[in-house]
Amino acid sequence: MPSTSTTPPIVAIVGPTASGKTALSLDLAEVLDGEVVNTDAMQVYRGMDIGTAKLPPAERRGIPHHLLDTLDVRDPATVAEFQGWARATIASLRARGATPVLVGGSALYTRAILDRFDFPGTDAGVRARLETELAEVGAPALHTRLRALDPAAAERIEPENGRRVVRALEVIEITGAPFSATLPVQEYADPRTVQVGVAIDREVLEARIEARVRRMFDDGLLAEVERLLTQGLAEGRTAALAIGYRQAIAVLAGEMSVEDAIGRTVIATRQFARRQLAWWRNDPRITWVGYDDPDRVAKALAAVRAVRRDAVS
Repeated sequence: MPSTSTTPPIVAIVGPTASGKTALSLDLAEVLDGEVVNTDAMQVYRGMDIGTAKLPPAERRGIPHHLLDTLDVRDPATVAEFQGWARATIASLRARGATPVLVGGSALYTRAILDRFDFPGTDAGVRARLETELAEVGAPALHTRLRALDPAAAERIEPENGRRVVRALEVIEITGAPFSATLPVQEYADPRTVQVGVAIDREVLEARIEARVRRMFDDGLLAEVERLLTQGLAEGRTAALAIGYRQAIAVLAGEMSVEDAIGRTVIATRQFARRQLAWWRNDPRITWVGYDDPDRVAKALAAVRAVRRDAVS
């Protein structure tokens, strides 16, 4: 195992969806002799490519990517599991001198990996009762209850994400404390960690989101979803919640038009971007670089080198 002073830092690229995180992660991985670690909850699923904006292998510049295409769409996944997978991958990369460059749109997953975060316990009886309620009244109704009990947690959880809403309500019931109180604190598990955020104007971001969503449908999202349905997508407790996929399922079921699905996906993605920013806007540890700043790579590298200097001094 390398000494502390020579162990590569952990580099995480954060920011809203469609802001340009992927390109920056590749630029940094090239310079830092690094490898990319996916932190997107949906890109772990095989076959979920178009709707998750998964970078095709031919566009990865020969840089190894980890935690992509590891699960079938029927498989559930939890933040706790992902934390374990990612931390093991990061440790393996650093042990052989490679710099892990984390990138993905799941803010909670990223924070759970980087920060000190022990998961609260579970209660099978409470969980079963809440899941029965979920089936009876739907995720939005439970989300309304969560908003009354813990507005901070509700702000960060999508109303349609029944699995996470149930988990939040379960933790509140068994601990007697807000779910938000159990979320990661701003303390790195390893001090040799640096976060680089991609800053982008809201108007520009919203236009890019709409363009991306339309491109996904043009590129064959419906055909991708139709194929995944034969593999059990609709039964998947995690994968079926992905933005764009549930709207495409509705189109294939004859419940909405393609144009309506595009509009709803755009709205849901913009809301998701706002929730992402809620995680990061109050984190003073992040070095922000403009999405169109010609010096963004140099500024990001300066933040990484500062972490390395601190380790030596």
